[in-house]
Amino acid sequence: MEALDSAAPGVSSLDDAFGRRARTLRVSVTDRCNFRCSYCMPQEDMTWFPRDGILRFEEIERFVRFAVAHGIRRVRLTGGEPTLRRDLPHLVTMLRATDGLDSLAMTTNGTALPRLAGPLREAGLDAITISLDTLRRDRFEQMCRRDALDAVLRGFQAAREAGFARLKLNCVTLRGVNDDEFVDFARFARENDVAVRFIEFMPLDGGAGWEREKVVPGAEVKRAIQAVFPLVPRLERPEAPARPYAFADGAPGEVGFINPVTQPFCGTCDRLRLTCDGKLKNCLFDRGEADVFGPLRAGASDEQLLAALVACVKAKGPGGMVELLPKDAYAGLRNMSQVGG
Repeated sequence: MEALDSAAPGVSSLDDAFGRRARTLRVSVTDRCNFRCSYCMPQEDMTWFPRDGILRFEEIERFVRFAVAHGIRRVRLTGGEPTLRRDLPHLVTMLRATDGLDSLAMTTNGTALPRLAGPLREAGLDAITISLDTLRRDRFEQMCRRDALDAVLRGFQAAREAGFARLKLNCVTLRGVNDDEFVDFARFARENDVAVRFIEFMPLDGGAGWEREKVVPGAEVKRAIQAVFPLVPRLERPEAPARPYAFADGAPGEVGFINPVTQPFCGTCDRLRLTCDGKLKNCLFDRGEADVFGPLRAGASDEQLLAALVACVKAKGPGGMVELLPKDAYAGLRNMSQVGG
């Protein structure tokens, strides 16, 4: 089947009804996690997918190869915690061999990187983003329900030593929890030459704990940092969710703001998501899913996969303001660990 160039003019099978073209695929490789972050999942009583109910490496590789042939250019591995998936470097090697794939990245909590950063880099992983919501040990234990800050920081250092130049940190901001650490994170970015992304709190725990009052607007985070470290805008891909800024004094590192609640970027979103149980989603907040697990496991034809891919893209809605919907609108949504962060 003829491949489609996502950069070429004209109409692509990955164009949705609002003129957006899917170029980025986030692939969850497991729903399991060694943390229990309060904004992501319950502390206990998680029901994991059975091991024979998640996609095999060969199935992930086939779907990624197929998606890239039809215009996907960037893939990010997620979880749960992706490093809990056995032999993850082998999957990276398989995916890195895909013709036309421009970027292969991973989001992780970092705890396994002292062991895996080197093998993942050698396998061809291009970039790593580490989730880190606080720089204070007691607060880390409160937010993640694990005493693991030192382990995450060791993972950060291991990634740097392995040669990952494009290191980022993701920090979810919560009112009354870590809203006094924004300048500390900016200072960490400057001292460690890393990009810190501040992410507004979203209702991705099945609607159980999200409250509008807990959201810290990205504009407020920016003002707090700007008062100490003046910032200047930095160019980014227009479809990227972050609004990045460099430090005006030329210091290394940068900060960025992902504001899905107060400044939604749905109008330029280019993402699709493949869950570890083989469901294709066009939005974190959409209840619709296209099943590719069954077709892949049954040896589906390219035509069958294309039908599922196109149907998912065409069903993508315009998006909008998260905060305008009533809280119960999010009840029953899969939590973040099941969808892929």
